[in-house]
Amino acid sequence: MAAPQPKVRSISDIKHQLMQPALTSNFECYFPIPPKAKKFIFESIKINENLLTDLMTISCSDASLPGSSLQTHELNNDYTGVTQRHAYRRLYDNAADFTFYVDQNYTQIRLFEAWLRYIVGEQIAGSQMLNKSYRVKYPKDYKTTIYISKFERNIGKPNKQTKNSTSPSGGGRKFVYNFFNAFPSNITSIPVSYESSQLLKVTVSFIYDRYVASNDSLVGTPGQPGQTPAPGVPNNPYSTTIGQDVYANAGISRNIAPSQFNLQPPEVGATGTGGITQADIFNATQAEQNLIRSQVKYNGVPGFDIK
Repeated sequence: MAAPQPKVRSISDIKHQLMQPALTSNFECYFPIPPKAKKFIFESIKINENLLTDLMTISCSDASLPGSSLQTHELNNDYTGVTQRHAYRRLYDNAADFTFYVDQNYTQIRLFEAWLRYIVGEQIAGSQMLNKSYRVKYPKDYKTTIYISKFERNIGKPNKQTKNSTSPSGGGRKFVYNFFNAFPSNITSIPVSYESSQLLKVTVSFIYDRYVASNDSLVGTPGQPGQTPAPGVPNNPYSTTIGQDVYANAGISRNIAPSQFNLQPPEVGATGTGGITQADIFNATQAEQNLIRSQVKYNGVPGFDIK
């Protein structure tokens, strides 16, 4: 393939391509607190439970869009003097920092202190005792999915170039980072001084498993590529192309992906059992069906029982 030739561009082309840059100051962060942790925090800091998430969104002043990298294998012997690298794994940053403005009630500091205290099961009473012990909560009780939504000032307004909306919410586009299984792990020290006064801020580090960047928040989005779970690890049915309403309505509890056994799932959007029969679901060999019996719970749904 020949190298591309230089292209003469007009001023209007350059303005069209470069005069609408993205700005760093247009973003929002969302921190849904798990229900049990929210209840504990509400009782600790005495703030309206419905205002907790909104307060964190409004007061978040700084955030960092995450990064990731590919881990590679090196091949040195296929071609003389040539080192080749092939990707085999994606590595995610394991933490993200968020900075919050602190109000005069120190609500943001008290909120994250209470969240950390809930995670480790710490009690205020008897904290001065040297032999104080903790009992850490289960991860599902304190982990959540947090979001960074990046957008521009024209979000929600008609696009001047196309004279229509480029997204359901209006002109401009929204880009969302979804951080899965996130929880606060560190509250950085907050310096105070008698010198010139500044706004008090607190920076909190969140640990997360991985992130997904998309045009919107992801919860069981159909059509997304799934991942093969490790042996013994339940597979999330929402990562398949079926959609979460199928399993929720049919009442099926499973830990295998339908594509593993060439299953024919019920139609998306079906309610109840929808006349589902065993023939509608399974199209597998006898050996595969034996494995399916041991890994799928049918919860008494008619047509799903295998004798």
